[in-house]
Amino acid sequence: MANSPFDLGNESGYRAWRDARLAAYPRRIDELVVSLDDPRHLTADEADTLEACCARANMAIYSASHLPAADKSIPHRLAQQLGLSRLEGNYLADEDGLSSITPASDEDGSVRGDFIPYTHKPINWHTDGYYNALDRRILGMTLHCAQDAESGGENALLDHEIAYIQLRDASPDYVAALMQPDAMTIPARMDEDNVARPEQSGPVFAVDPDAGFLYMRYTARTRSIVWKNDAVTQAAVKTLADILASSEYILTARLSPGMGLICNNVLHTRSAFSDSPGHRRLLYRGRYYDRLNFPARPQ
Repeated sequence: MANSPFDLGNESGYRAWRDARLAAYPRRIDELVVSLDDPRHLTADEADTLEACCARANMAIYSASHLPAADKSIPHRLAQQLGLSRLEGNYLADEDGLSSITPASDEDGSVRGDFIPYTHKPINWHTDGYYNALDRRILGMTLHCAQDAESGGENALLDHEIAYIQLRDASPDYVAALMQPDAMTIPARMDEDNVARPEQSGPVFAVDPDAGFLYMRYTARTRSIVWKNDAVTQAAVKTLADILASSEYILTARLSPGMGLICNNVLHTRSAFSDSPGHRRLLYRGRYYDRLNFPARPQ
């Protein structure tokens, strides 16, 4: 971490990086929306515009409402052009590795309805895959809207680097506490066959030792989570929750059919929503072990 802005001993480097990040950060979600002629075949200008958005906020919103929104080749091929190749196929995902995020029905005959993403309920602040082992960390994520809800279903979004800045400005000790390897523990998840997922401990904020980027694993849930029981960590957790409740940098998006989110697994929420027969909310979610890598796109 030598010379890294994430080195708590590098105050001058941090200040320069911090000031530049805050100055560039968008204040309206419209600043991150990029119209694409065909996300399956990006032009150089379109890729450059997406890259510029992600440089500002670690995310971008694309719009291609003129194409059939339910075409899963759109998020698949877009991801491939952006360096997202290692797709996590969790056990609730579709056969192609994407997850169809839609409320489960009684006729589905699956366990999806036991998990909040597959209901109409709101989802609090989190990064995807916060319960994964560190060798399976989720670094990139895509959401593609095939159908929006009748009402609701908005996503609040916050770049994790901005959350880091606001927490470090409150106290560098809070950042140090949340970088401890045992700061946040997700207990084992049990099913009828005993352990479905083992207990997983890890930091909230961490820096990749090779590439030097900051990544985050976090959930605001209060059940099925254990925070390290020392005063500084507990204060850090409360302060981070306060930031996520009131940060002036939070952006809100409501994806409509043909729109989607690409990001380096930024913090996000989902509001509650209501469906109708003609508006049954359906999003295709991709979780990747890769970060966005724009130079990786085909020339």
